[in-house]
Amino acid sequence: MIKFSRSNEKYGCFSNFYPCSVEYGGIVYPNSECAWQSLKTLDMEKRKKFATYKAADAKKMGRRVELRSDWEEVKYQLMVDVCYAKFSQNKELKSILQATGEEELIENTTAWHDNVWGNCECERCKETEGKNLLGKALMEVRSKLK
Repeated sequence: MIKFSRSNEKYGCFSNFYPCSVEYGGIVYPNSECAWQSLKTLDMEKRKKFATYKAADAKKMGRRVELRSDWEEVKYQLMVDVCYAKFSQNKELKSILQATGEEELIENTTAWHDNVWGNCECERCKETEGKNLLGKALMEVRSKLK
């Protein structure tokens, strides 16, 4: 089992906040967080604006943008697609992901209590098992990159 959290820690490149160019849908983003948050809208001008943000700002703006009508149905697959773009376009990151073998990847979200995309292990959340959707998306990408 490999746990990851912040972009400046070991396995930090698994974080969507990790700084690396990600081209998706004809737009180059500074990180995968910006790319994924942009996909909440179908408005191409708004998507382009996300390419100018830092990861934390993209996350904030993603909470304010009017969600596309199919967001709940497509958000996980779009995360897989963005992560695939990130790791297939960056050889060094691809090597790090592949080197994890068959290990389970878990986003440790204790600092921000996210039990959807990760798994929070704090006292308040310890009774709730996180869905770890980012970890699952990364494992799916790892399999596709073999």
